[in-house]
Amino acid sequence: MAPRVVVVEADGGSRGNPGPAGYGAVVRDPETGEVLAERAESLGTATNNVAEYQGLIAGLRAAAELDATEVDVRMDSKLVVEQMCGRWQIKHPGLRPLAAQAAALVGRFGAVRFTWIPREENRHADALANAAMDAAAGRPTPPASPGVPASASAPAAGASTGSDPATAPASWEPRPSFTATRLILVRHGETAYTEQGRYSGRGDVPLSERGRAQAAATGARVAALAPSVAAVLSSPLSRCTATAAAIAAAVGDVPVRTEADLIECDFGQWEGRTFAEVRQQWPGEMDAWLASARIAPPGGESFTQVAERVRRVVEALPKAYPGETVVVVSHVSPIKLALRDALAATDGFLHRLFLDAAGISVLDLWPDGGIAVRTVNDTAHLPAA
Repeated sequence: MAPRVVVVEADGGSRGNPGPAGYGAVVRDPETGEVLAERAESLGTATNNVAEYQGLIAGLRAAAELDATEVDVRMDSKLVVEQMCGRWQIKHPGLRPLAAQAAALVGRFGAVRFTWIPREENRHADALANAAMDAAAGRPTPPASPGVPASASAPAAGASTGSDPATAPASWEPRPSFTATRLILVRHGETAYTEQGRYSGRGDVPLSERGRAQAAATGARVAALAPSVAAVLSSPLSRCTATAAAIAAAVGDVPVRTEADLIECDFGQWEGRTFAEVRQQWPGEMDAWLASARIAPPGGESFTQVAERVRRVVEALPKAYPGETVVVVSHVSPIKLALRDALAATDGFLHRLFLDAAGISVLDLWPDGGIAVRTVNDTAHLPAA
């Protein structure tokens, strides 16, 4: 069965914040703009943000009643859109239960996409919300005009006005979906160097037997996380390409594309040595390296240099695969640097974060530059030691 996609427009507000509050929500056909359902309700005394969340919840419930499988949510509340996308924290305790309700409803659909729109593009839901606010304040609502719902016929003072809200506006056009590109970052499976705690940079150390088992388990986990994968990218080193091949087979034989910029940091003279061995032989160089991402190991590459090439890959992927899921199989340093940038962390983060072999981290990258880190170093799928 083909997915049924609907558009939900939602709004809410209060007279006084907090004050007499209400919400409005509209469900539309995405191609024609035809109104499929409306919801509006007075909430008594509440804040603007509470009313906006209630509008979203009502719109999602209406979409579920229409058996929608995908929803494009459009709201003029920047706060609700950013919080539901995971880019802003939900600091107010009164909003957390409402956000949890909305998130539970989101989980009932195959996909839900959130887009901020200007208020003038949300006139129908705005009119419904204003009528509900009037009702909460005890103001009578005039009778409806022909073909117009009573709740939407007479926007109160401060409401946006425009074309007949009960029908598709003349200017209705399908909007491009505002969907994140999801990056599933995977560190390669274990090697002999991993087990021994040795620096493993450009040396092509293969997966161990345990590493191959980890790669297979990671493939199954990625397949469960992502029903559809657009591409699998890998460092050219064999420990990554073997891990990537196991993942590609599990998600539907997606071709593996090697990307030179995903290769591990060049550790120069430290290659194949343990931290203790390096500390003993190069104490001054080790201190300098730990203190600054601009310092390279003797004969090697600095983290600043690695970051430049990793950033090229990360920035290119949303343009190449808009709204799709991409698996990136790489090494400790490139993945740590991608996470550092995503979290806007300092360089100290690089020496405090531990990434296990075959661990999974997930980033969402939005077209407007927004980033959400969903998961860091997930290892629940790995076989016990």
